[in-house]
Amino acid sequence: MTPNSPSLGALEALIVDIDGVLWHGRESLPGVPQFFEFLQSRAMRFVIATNNSARPASAIVERAARLGIQITEQHVLTSAEATALYMPRVAPRGARVCLVGGDGIAHALTREGYQLVERDADVVVVGLDPDLTYEKLKRAALEIRRGATFVGTNADKTFPGDEGLAPGAGAIIAAIQTATDVEPIVIGKPQRAIFDLALERMGADRAATAMLGDRLDTDVEGAKRAGLKSILVMTGITTPELLAQSSIQPDWVFENLDALREAWQNQSRTY
Repeated sequence: MTPNSPSLGALEALIVDIDGVLWHGRESLPGVPQFFEFLQSRAMRFVIATNNSARPASAIVERAARLGIQITEQHVLTSAEATALYMPRVAPRGARVCLVGGDGIAHALTREGYQLVERDADVVVVGLDPDLTYEKLKRAALEIRRGATFVGTNADKTFPGDEGLAPGAGAIIAAIQTATDVEPIVIGKPQRAIFDLALERMGADRAATAMLGDRLDTDVEGAKRAGLKSILVMTGITTPELLAQSSIQPDWVFENLDALREAWQNQSRTY
């Protein structure tokens, strides 16, 4: 914990990151099932919120189930889903969308009533695309230069994978921004939109909610922008050296979920 940290026992709701917190690529991180058992034993409201836009919520629910964690799609908010839910503020349902992204964002957009097209788009939406090609980059840039609104699911430059840090959606967005000189509307962390949508879904009090993540630049910074507490675990992107050098500091720091759960249990007994 950091000096003068507030009490974990005062928290009533939690927004939980995935990559670097629950798993790392195909490898699950220690203490995940036990942590969710703890949350559910306290009737703690939570939403699993991720900047990864490539996977649909159903895939995350299925992977959690393999770990023995029983959640529903209502417990999951991807940046793809957050983007689709935010879209009516950009263009009405039924509008034409040129997409650079995976199945997760495609499913979320069509479910909300948007048409996916390659040309004459009203909006260009860009997220993590495992099948990215030059043709997709060119098409998106041409549509934006023609006047389409530019929307990004999230600005993560990298994400942790089995082989190390891989290019994230932010790297793809940066390429299109460079080619168009247009700055996108970004929905995911650290922007406030995804946090507000998570709070709305939980019906949670902002002052009694914390963001649990592994990144200073998205999870912790985003929590501060949204007026939330923040919990950092050292199982993902952030190293002790980065934490020591950063001006962005969380309310709590723990080595892993086991350490967080143990401290939370101890504080709850005395709160």
